[in-house]
Amino acid sequence: MSKTGLGGLTARLFGKSHESDESYPVRRTEAEWRATLSPDQFRVLRQHGTEAPGSSPLNEEHRPGTFHCAGCGKPLFESDAKFESGSGWPSFWEPIPEAVGTTEDRSFFMVRIEVHCADCGGHLGHVFDDGPQPTGLRYCMNGAALSFEPKA
Repeated sequence: MSKTGLGGLTARLFGKSHESDESYPVRRTEAEWRATLSPDQFRVLRQHGTEAPGSSPLNEEHRPGTFHCAGCGKPLFESDAKFESGSGWPSFWEPIPEAVGTTEDRSFFMVRIEVHCADCGGHLGHVFDDGPQPTGLRYCMNGAALSFEPKA
């Protein structure tokens, strides 16, 4: 099997591949990412995986604080932008300014907008236009891609 493994092969077949780490401020080799991340975090962040709905303990996180990228620690979402979407994934109506980027995702024979960390390029989830006001957006994130830091 190739260096990218089954996740990379599936991504290429279904229209999504990981962008080069060279375009992001935080860069690591595949071996460094694997040493830093849990297997689930690696699959989600580096191979564009998706966790099972309802599987993340962050779904039930309601304390004031900040959600960070589990890969590089970049602050991504404030807790006051989190809402219960009923999707089974932590959902937010707005990211911290300049914390995330988006790309077109044509995997699984559909077109969606992928959300990734602006610093390391890690796959976080997708954004949809069915969220609450004031933005009308739903940033549907994989809990494995996030860590939470409560306010002191």
